[in-house]
Amino acid sequence: MTHIVDRAAWPRRELFDFFSPMSQPFFSVTFRQDVTRLYQFTKENRLSFYHSLVYLCTRAVNGVEAFRYALRGEDLVLFDRRNPSFTDRKPGAEQFHIVTLPMEEDIRAFCAAARAKSAAQTTFLDQEDSLDLIYFTCLPWVELTALTNERNFDPDDAVPRIAWGKYAQEGERKVLHISLELNHRFVDGLHVGRFHQELTKLIEAL
Repeated sequence: MTHIVDRAAWPRRELFDFFSPMSQPFFSVTFRQDVTRLYQFTKENRLSFYHSLVYLCTRAVNGVEAFRYALRGEDLVLFDRRNPSFTDRKPGAEQFHIVTLPMEEDIRAFCAAARAKSAAQTTFLDQEDSLDLIYFTCLPWVELTALTNERNFDPDDAVPRIAWGKYAQEGERKVLHISLELNHRFVDGLHVGRFHQELTKLIEAL
């Protein structure tokens, strides 16, 4: 569900107005994330590590209200939730495709739905652009330290872009870097910190 927000009463209005005239209001952040428990959980339950992290990041995004704001025409809107749209690749293929599906409440149900949707998809993209998505990608061949995405440059673009690379073994821990590209009109560093805290809590609760 989408709610129209009274911009005049929005606590963030002054910051939104400050960043709005800027031709490039986007910023990128990359941080380290311990994924040891997630790795163990996916092995124990025979789940895709990639699909599982997409699920957990989607839940973490939806747990921070600032990530769910967007502009729809002249209206400021707040989504009840965002849904994942992620790159994926069939076994043996070089080309990737983009899979978009509704968020499931259970990690196992989501991984099953993501696997089935990806396997059945025969086109590069099977859904039109939507404002309520999160764009995900992964480079599992390299350790990621930073990343930027291609885009049609639109200062109103509020879709979060999240990426990660290969995890590294550090003693008994597994760590990877997660990159976020965000619109500063809607999201600040404080909200990135809350996303990181929420994601860590979700991983440790598995």
